[in-house]
Amino acid sequence: MASERPRVLSGIQPTSGSFHLGNYLGAVRQWVALQESHDAFYMVVDLHAITVPQDPAQLRANTRLAVAQLLAAGLDPERCTLFAQSHVPEHAQLGWVMNCLAGFGEASRMTQFKDKSARHGADRTTVGLFTYPMLMVADILLYQADEVPVGEDQRQHLELTRNLAERFNGTYGETFTVPDPYILKETAKIYDLQDPSSKMSKSAANPKGLINLLDDPKATAKKVKSAVTDTDTVIRFDRAEKPGVSNLLTIYSTLTGASVPELEQKYEGKGYGALKTDLAEVMVDFVTPFRTRAQEYLDDTETMDAILAEGAEKARAVAAETLASVYDRMGLLPAKH
Repeated sequence: MASERPRVLSGIQPTSGSFHLGNYLGAVRQWVALQESHDAFYMVVDLHAITVPQDPAQLRANTRLAVAQLLAAGLDPERCTLFAQSHVPEHAQLGWVMNCLAGFGEASRMTQFKDKSARHGADRTTVGLFTYPMLMVADILLYQADEVPVGEDQRQHLELTRNLAERFNGTYGETFTVPDPYILKETAKIYDLQDPSSKMSKSAANPKGLINLLDDPKATAKKVKSAVTDTDTVIRFDRAEKPGVSNLLTIYSTLTGASVPELEQKYEGKGYGALKTDLAEVMVDFVTPFRTRAQEYLDDTETMDAILAEGAEKARAVAAETLASVYDRMGLLPAKH
């Protein structure tokens, strides 16, 4: 039974358009595996997206695009709960409670806020961007999640979640499960194809370094073939000395399941051209069916909307129970219907 499994929760922003290879291998692929072993709740965090200005039509389109790609990647609504964050009003409601529980100093120490506000400038930084970690805390605690998949960049937010859960429990009585980090084992770190010292990212200076899963497969093959390597010709894994080649080996290994030493052996005595040509083929074989599946969902918004409606209903059943318990313990007067 699903309820006997540990519960896991994770979310993805709907602001990126196409997922890139780093998103997929670093997070989404793990989500697909976790739905087999966990009671998994996954959401498209559209309320987080509006902490910075959004074009309304674009946000709607990107939210559907994110859902279509999650389904194309293998999320199964029969095996997990998939929903849009804004479809479950309890997120914003518990977010307010967490705002009232967190200290101003605590919120000020969040490094992602510091980075983003430095980029946008104080006048263009919203209060929402300052308090969104509290909404993230609410996202997790609403579902009494046992575990939260986290990368290094989210570790600080999970610590805040644990602190606020313990603070609430200590003040008002046991209410929240204090979640543990689910450290994604062996998560492949994927680097930029043109600048292999930087993580693959949408904000890269050169778009040729980024593999978008929804791009034309021919364009993807071309990017792989023009990836930066080095002046040597030996194909071996060495992050410090040969970051470009090491990145290509990591991508190849992660997509095919072949180990890096096996690949080093396979390409012994061969040049970078052979490795790139084969990897380009592996990439095309991967992205082609992914694009087709995503497009099928995008062409059938009725099915997608039905999946989201069912997901929101399942999510609300859990979230409403948590929120009612929180309101009661805090002394908020229950509404009579």
